[in-house]
Amino acid sequence: MILRDAAEADLPAIVEIYNATIPTRMVTAELEPVSVTERLPWYREHSPNDYPIWVLEEAEQVAGWLSFSRFITRYAYRGTAEISVYVHEDFRRHGVAAELLDAAMARGPELGFTAFVGLIFGHNEPSLRLFTRCGFEKWGHLPRIARLDGVERDLVIVGRHLPSLA
Repeated sequence: MILRDAAEADLPAIVEIYNATIPTRMVTAELEPVSVTERLPWYREHSPNDYPIWVLEEAEQVAGWLSFSRFITRYAYRGTAEISVYVHEDFRRHGVAAELLDAAMARGPELGFTAFVGLIFGHNEPSLRLFTRCGFEKWGHLPRIARLDGVERDLVIVGRHLPSLA
């Protein structure tokens, strides 16, 4: 598999992977599919050196992607990024998410990050297990904060400090 910075040409694949998770009500609080046009401003907020989006490619197909986003915009939080990981249905349970997370941990300090946070629904046990295996700890719990199809869902905040480059 090849890990690389996402290009604008990858946006249709990124959106397809994202939209496939919406009906599961496990991964995102988005309730309706999004379009490539709607996601274009989000894509353009990222760059390879400042909150990148990475894709993991297998046989010229995007198997998964990871994005780094601002956690809180105030400057003191500049070293903390929220990371999100999404995997194509055909590549789930093949180590794609773990490979993306491992790469983020290894390269995060080079990008100036000192900590990562992930926001995961409390009922998304596979993702909670994955992040735990990758060294994340539970940093917060927001009970019944999301309503998905009339069901109140918890949000778990997981985090991990990164080693410094010094």
